[in-house]
Amino acid sequence: MISVEEALGRIFDLVGPVGTETVPLAEAAGRILAKTVTATRDQPPFPASAMDGYALRGVEADPEAQFKVIGEAKAGERFTGKVGAGQAVRIFTGAPVPEGADRVIIQEDVDLRGSLITLHRDLSPGANIRPAGNDFRVGDTVTAPRRLSPRDVALIASMNVPQVTVARKPDIALIATGDELVMPGEEPGPDQIIASNSFGLKAMLEAEGATVRLLPIARDNAESLRFVLGLAASADLVVTIGGASVGDHDLVGPVAAELGMEQAFYKVAMRPGKPLMAGKLGDAAMIGLPGNPVSAMVCGTVFILPALRVMLGLPAAPVTPHTATLTADLAANGPRQHYMRAVLDEAGIAAMDRQDSALLSVLATANALIVRPPNDPERGKGEIVEYLPL
Repeated sequence: MISVEEALGRIFDLVGPVGTETVPLAEAAGRILAKTVTATRDQPPFPASAMDGYALRGVEADPEAQFKVIGEAKAGERFTGKVGAGQAVRIFTGAPVPEGADRVIIQEDVDLRGSLITLHRDLSPGANIRPAGNDFRVGDTVTAPRRLSPRDVALIASMNVPQVTVARKPDIALIATGDELVMPGEEPGPDQIIASNSFGLKAMLEAEGATVRLLPIARDNAESLRFVLGLAASADLVVTIGGASVGDHDLVGPVAAELGMEQAFYKVAMRPGKPLMAGKLGDAAMIGLPGNPVSAMVCGTVFILPALRVMLGLPAAPVTPHTATLTADLAANGPRQHYMRAVLDEAGIAAMDRQDSALLSVLATANALIVRPPNDPERGKGEIVEYLPL
């Protein structure tokens, strides 16, 4: 068995960026920006009023001074004249500041009678003007790579950029294996169960940015497995679930080797998830996950998500651990790295009582995985431990 760190490193060696595509900005949120975006204009493109009020010459803004209102400026329609001595222009937020004016007196500090305004004795400080280019200027950038947030999309739109170059969504083929499986909604036989792992993994990987195909269930015979693996031939990553161990009916390794898979490793010193396999099958990376539901989802979190991020053009890195305070004691850990389902709340973190790798209900209740290094000693309430958020 190899360590989790070594296994992840070997998986990183199997994958790389899958290429790029150009998409309309309206479809870019959540995608990985692959090419830096450069602003094509200043924002604001002109000095703009930050408040509703009156634009005038600041040197004349004395308490109780009077000005004649000679026009109006609003967002989208500037005042085309020039503000002279003793003059003011009614102005609204976002409007271009007229030539000759360099201060906006807010409307609350003004008395208006007909076309004359009188400033109050106590004036609010500040010019209330946003300088041209105050937000950003031509040539400023939104750098790649990054996952585009709604805030990024708004910024790029204001830079007058209508489309962006993003990482292509990696094509991932998911293959559940086993005679015991039927799809949700089907009537299982007396010895069968519902195929759940592939649905959880599909949701996990699509949320991260992949396109995921659920292929037919591969039955426990070489012919069925060969056929379904053939359907995955065009994928960037093939993920099998179950059949990766060494039992009489665990055929993924032998059949994949027969089809030319170059195995990178088999078995990892972790729990849950020891019978993990990875390699290269043609142009695609291939990862064989254990069949137990929790094992599959934990391995998806620890190995497939980081691999997917590399395929999207992001740096190769493990999932970043967080730290929290234990609210209950933990017994000493064994020789394998243990990912314990846990509940994190305002008080801290506690491992759940049941850690069997077949218990999806426990995983669904958990919101974190406590990471126990190999041979980690007993940990007491109040100690700090690392965890991965779920």
